[in-house]
Amino acid sequence: MTSSFATCDLCDAHKNDSPELFRVLPPVFKDYGARQAFCGPVVTVKCFEDNSLVKAAVDSCGYDETPAGRVAKVLVVDGAGSLRRALLGGNLGAAAARNGWAGVVIDGCVRDVGELAVLDVGIRALASMPLPTEKQNQGLKDLAVQIQGVWVNPGEWLYADADGMVVSAKRLG
Repeated sequence: MTSSFATCDLCDAHKNDSPELFRVLPPVFKDYGARQAFCGPVVTVKCFEDNSLVKAAVDSCGYDETPAGRVAKVLVVDGAGSLRRALLGGNLGAAAARNGWAGVVIDGCVRDVGELAVLDVGIRALASMPLPTEKQNQGLKDLAVQIQGVWVNPGEWLYADADGMVVSAKRLG
């Protein structure tokens, strides 16, 4: 989905909303994908140093067909802020782009930074780390996750641009 929005404008309009309706993610994430601005309904994965469920998610269809057209989704990964293993690399980033995901937000690390930089998908993470995960098929999906202290629920909307990332209980605009 390509839409025109600015997170600063969204914050101006919703800064007094309750935290259940509107939240801002802390400014600790770096931009790794070619798509700087992205938004969409959230799909969640919770995993720790095991990207089995991240792979399953990005290998699946990254959008929903609605009466209004195709709506690309955003994968939000609660990696517990681990800086010891990369949860997404070039192959999984390419799968996300190929399968139509709007973006991937990882509370953890990525690798293959040069490969990610040219992919038409938004990718935000805390840092890069060349060490891959161990695949043990562990983790959970489709549940509320906490990203840097901010709760994010499946089905909410995440908006990301050069100024930051916000989460809304409903689609804005």
